[in-house]
Amino acid sequence: MSTRLGWSRKQLIIAFKLYCDIPFGKMHSRNPQIIRYARAIGRTPSALAMKLTNIASLDPAIRSTGRVGLTGASQADREMWDEMTSDWSRFAKEIEQSERAIAVDSPSNDSKEGSFDDVKSYTGETRTALIEARLGQSFFRSAVLSSYDYKCCISGIAIPELLVASHIVPWKTDIANRLNPRNGLCLSSIHDRAFDLGLITISPDYRLILSKRVRMIKSNSYLSHTFHDYVDKVISLPEKFSPDPEFLKFHREVIFVEGMRYHEH
Repeated sequence: MSTRLGWSRKQLIIAFKLYCDIPFGKMHSRNPQIIRYARAIGRTPSALAMKLTNIASLDPAIRSTGRVGLTGASQADREMWDEMTSDWSRFAKEIEQSERAIAVDSPSNDSKEGSFDDVKSYTGETRTALIEARLGQSFFRSAVLSSYDYKCCISGIAIPELLVASHIVPWKTDIANRLNPRNGLCLSSIHDRAFDLGLITISPDYRLILSKRVRMIKSNSYLSHTFHDYVDKVISLPEKFSPDPEFLKFHREVIFVEGMRYHEH
């Protein structure tokens, strides 16, 4: 009788990394990324893919869809989920360390991550802090974009180079949730900029709201197609890591240019 080996911490860390990196619909044993990482950690692609579905059973966003068959999470899985969600920054660093410790074949492009073009500048930070910030932003970008299947949640644009993992509560405002995927939305570059400036926001029932400044400009066809056409429409919600309602409330009340004048219904 063969002995069933438990998952080591390093193997679990890698599995959780892949859960953050891969869209839910692609968590199967035929995925080349899963095959490469399975080889690197000494597991079969089927075992690694199954572990990802076990992790999915712990995600409230997945559970809320009523999917069945996702009940195999172990106590170790639950403990690591709690570790990850209680300290995203520390967890992202451990993922980086674990990935360096294993030999993974490097494909030409693993996760559509692109460059660090959307990483903000942190003036005054040390070089080490800047590197950590960039690594953290890479993790955040991958987790957020994969959750939305690499599509802007407002427009549906699916060109990775035009997409941004947009913070709901700004990076500088909430250190603890800088890397929390539930503090992110996948937006096109222009929607990200408008969201950043508080020209648009998201209602409690996930509909697009425009500021008066944008609403008043009706003669510009580009603005009409980019913003007005989506007013009051429900954004596309992610399969993983759904946006935290409290973060969205903060954005409506503090970042949105009409702020507390916006009355929730």
